[in-house]
Amino acid sequence: MSFFPNRALVNGVRKNYQPNLVSLMTLCANNYMLLLKVLAGKSALDEKRHFFISDFLSYQVTVTEVTRYTSVISFEQESLRHSLKNIPGVVASALHPRMTIRLYHDARMAEVLATQDIRQVKPRYDYPNSQMHQQDEKQQTNQFLNEWLHLCLRLGQVNVELQS
Repeated sequence: MSFFPNRALVNGVRKNYQPNLVSLMTLCANNYMLLLKVLAGKSALDEKRHFFISDFLSYQVTVTEVTRYTSVISFEQESLRHSLKNIPGVVASALHPRMTIRLYHDARMAEVLATQDIRQVKPRYDYPNSQMHQQDEKQQTNQFLNEWLHLCLRLGQVNVELQS
């Protein structure tokens, strides 16, 4: 067994970490379907949808870019924003999770492009690295998005405008 997870010992030979593409693509396809439910037809530029989980936890989904085959949305947690005024910026940023997600409508997939302090999530990172990202950071961020989406769909309440 290797101390560094990127060098697994298989049949006496050290192998570098390789992403599981089948698992990642399945997760991205699942996230796409969940995001369509969360967006509920909101596909125009700058349209927003708010999910209220509790008095202290809410999420906002905003459509930030729309093209023929793709859309980009931002998904952020709005909890405790009002109480973060006296907290230093680095700590406040960590307590305000957010993601930028690209929806590929032709492939029916959703991919996390950026999250909090990571501008572009790479499919694989060498380990150890200076930012201490995990080797499977892309898989983990997409899994985290999946958990957020399930939370919003299970417990989220949405203000719906009634038309007369």
